[in-house]
Amino acid sequence: MSAFNAKSTTDDVLSGVDLTGKRVLVTGASAGLGVETARALVAHGASVVGAARDLGKARDATASVRAAVKPGATFDLIELDLASLKSIRAATDKLVKDGRPFDVVIANAGVMATPKGTTADGFETQFGTNHLGHFVFVNRIASLIKPGGRLVNLSSAGHHRADVDLDDPNFERTPYVEFTAYGRSKTANILFAVEFDRRHRAKGVRATAVHPGGIQTELGRHLTPEMIQQMLAAINQGRPAGAPAFEFKTIPQGAATTVWAGFVAAADAVGGRYCEDCHVAETNQNPAVRDGVRPYAIDPERAKALWAKSEEMVGEKFA
Repeated sequence: MSAFNAKSTTDDVLSGVDLTGKRVLVTGASAGLGVETARALVAHGASVVGAARDLGKARDATASVRAAVKPGATFDLIELDLASLKSIRAATDKLVKDGRPFDVVIANAGVMATPKGTTADGFETQFGTNHLGHFVFVNRIASLIKPGGRLVNLSSAGHHRADVDLDDPNFERTPYVEFTAYGRSKTANILFAVEFDRRHRAKGVRATAVHPGGIQTELGRHLTPEMIQQMLAAINQGRPAGAPAFEFKTIPQGAATTVWAGFVAAADAVGGRYCEDCHVAETNQNPAVRDGVRPYAIDPERAKALWAKSEEMVGEKFA
């Protein structure tokens, strides 16, 4: 049973934890949760490589990270555009050539509720960036994850909105709805963790997916005030009778489940699972309630099918 909860922060979770000698990769290290995750890790002795699409923005955004680096720890940035297979392959080629291993890879970057569009390779923007980008990136550096290491995929309660559509992943025949597309991509993040965990646990590498909670960050840049109100109304409607109204988390509270799942929780407890509020979530089949994880998002056969479809889409196979 986790000693932490929805109010716990990164510093609460990592209190007394020494990460000296650990090396961690965090995508999306130019804003919000990515910056806070990197800050908390270097403050506890870890060396962190932050990946970001815009290195100039990332350098400005991570001043607090560099200020928190403990002696012996390091913080570096690499360029990575998850909406471009060319950029992903260039970044992973550099990391593999460098050869230094990672204890934990945190797939944190993402977009939400974007207008209909495509990535550089023609994939629907949210599925292409949030899932396919990380699918290729993580798999190409999987050999660098140490035995005993972990992959932490950032998902969302948004996965309750939609299962993946393996027949029409790019909305070529389905009417595009921003949050449906987001839900599909976040379900994919969980299914990717399920299948990655199955494939790698024999060598001691585990994978998990986490919901950080509702947080006001740059992720919501595409949300109108009306969309935010609709989202809050839907969340509150799905809360148990007598439960307090939904409150946004702070960014340190939002990043807490990430570091808990990556460094504090037992590997066997979180491997192949979905976590929220610093605990492993229960399966929830009630469509009116947004807590917990939908059965379709942790279905091992669905996870295998998504893996095969993803390999087909990106034109690359992974062991």
